[in-house]
Amino acid sequence: MELRQLRYLVAIADEGNLGRAARLLYVSQPTLSYALRTLESELGVRLFDRHPGGVTATEAGGEVIAEARRTLRQADRVHAAADRHRRGEGELLRVGFQASGAGELTARARAEFARQYPAILVQPCRFDWGEEGTALRDGRADVAFIWLPADLTGLTAEVVHTETRVVGFPVGHRLAGRAEVPLDAVRDEPLTWTERAPRDWVDWWAVNPRPDGSSPRWGPTNNNVEEMLEQVAAGVAICFGPASMARYYARPDLAWVPLTGVDPMRVALAWVRGAETLAIRGFARVVRELAGEAAES
Repeated sequence: MELRQLRYLVAIADEGNLGRAARLLYVSQPTLSYALRTLESELGVRLFDRHPGGVTATEAGGEVIAEARRTLRQADRVHAAADRHRRGEGELLRVGFQASGAGELTARARAEFARQYPAILVQPCRFDWGEEGTALRDGRADVAFIWLPADLTGLTAEVVHTETRVVGFPVGHRLAGRAEVPLDAVRDEPLTWTERAPRDWVDWWAVNPRPDGSSPRWGPTNNNVEEMLEQVAAGVAICFGPASMARYYARPDLAWVPLTGVDPMRVALAWVRGAETLAIRGFARVVRELAGEAAES
C-alpha cells in the first residue's frame, strides 16, 4: 500500500465520482479505476458501491477512508517537520483556541512552555466557533483549548479550566449598569448566534431550552467573535460569553455584566489520540501545573 493510493482513495470519496476525482488528481480515469480495484483486492473488501451517478463508500470503505485521512495527515506532518528542520526552524507546536480561549491560562501556558522548551516554537492558532476539534483532526493544530460541549471523537481531552459567564450589552442598554443579570431578565432580548458551530454547542451557549421550557429569542447570526461584537455594539442583539471575554474584548461601546442562573463554561485541553509528541506531553504538563496552581489560589 502506498500513500499515492490513499490520496486517490480520499479524492474519490470527496468527489463521489471517479471522473471528477481523476481530473482533480491529473490522472486518467482508467488509471484511477485500476488503482481502486488494486487497493480493494489488496485489502480484500469493496470500498465503494458503484451507481450511475458515481460511487458511494461502503461501510468498510467509510472506515478505511477515515483511517486513510488520518494517515495522510500524519504523513503531511512528517514532511512539515522535515521542512522546518531543513529551513533551520526546529520543532513547532501549534496551540489552537477560539475567542478568549481558556482566559489567562492560555497565554500563561504558552509563555511557560516557551521558557521550559526554548527550542520549540509555539504558534497560537485562533479558530472560529466550535472549530478547534476539527482543526486538531485535520492537522491544523497540534493541541487546543476546546470550549465544551464539543465533538471529542478521536481526541484525548481533559478539562483544565472553568469560567462563569457574562452577557454583553450595548452601552446604554437598560440592563448594562447592573451588578449582575439573571437569565430570566434577558428572555425577550434577541440573542446573536452562529450557524458555523454544531447545534448542541449553540444550544448550550444560548441555554436552549430555558429552565421554563421556552426558547431564546433568536437574533442575527454571526460567523466569528468580531461579527458578534459588532452586532451587540450596534444594538441589534445581546450575546453570552465567558467571563474572560469581558477582559479580552473590552470596548467603549460594550458593557459586560455577570450572567447568573447558568452553568459555567468548561474548557478542555485536547490533542489527537495516539499522536502525542514530546511537545504535546510537555505542554499538557505545563497546563496541568498552572491549572492546579490557579485552583489552589
